[in-house]
Amino acid sequence: MISYSSVRSVITGVLLALAFCVGCNSQTNAKIPPPARNTVLAQKPGKETAVFAGGCFWGTQAVFERVKGVLDTTAGYSGGSASTATYEQVGQENTGHAESVKVVFDPSKITYGQLLQIFFAVHDPTQLNRQGPDVGTSYRSAIFYSNEEQHKVAVAYIALLDEAKVFPKPIVTQVTPLKGFYDAEAYHQDYAMYHPENPYILVCDKPKIDTLKKEFPNLFQEYHGK
Repeated sequence: MISYSSVRSVITGVLLALAFCVGCNSQTNAKIPPPARNTVLAQKPGKETAVFAGGCFWGTQAVFERVKGVLDTTAGYSGGSASTATYEQVGQENTGHAESVKVVFDPSKITYGQLLQIFFAVHDPTQLNRQGPDVGTSYRSAIFYSNEEQHKVAVAYIALLDEAKVFPKPIVTQVTPLKGFYDAEAYHQDYAMYHPENPYILVCDKPKIDTLKKEFPNLFQEYHGK
């Protein structure tokens, strides 16, 4: 069986040819507004967890590890069972997983709502079961909430974005409880940082980092690895 990482290499040439026509990150020209309902900054430092799925986890991780207040990120799989949480199995698109990123953040430095705002700014939440060239349920847009407050903030924010017609089509992002997160293989961790010249990274993931830096300059920080 051809690995899905090999498939990504095969489509690299096509990606480059299409880069000037259809960018992987060209979902909207509108600025993403902040959520009306949000958590407040905690009085003391601490740790909370958020899990987001927005297409290939390489780019999602590359964004959130560059956000001030984020303490750690891990690329992995959510939405399926532990027994099938491997890259080769997930790539067959029958395990129920989504490529996801676990974000551990300090709630005294950044709010969950701010993380959501960044999440919606760097991927296309109107694409069903895909992001750009990556097609399948493992590339779906999803928010895996850790508690009821995260659930309420996420649902209210999606409603706000849809009502304001920030995106040209309705948002299809799933909002579902986090039942399990399984770390991806070691070579996926910090993949974009270690492979900055990979054409896939240049076309699909670097624009996400550029968006973060441009739209959220006060939250952007350089990242050089753990």
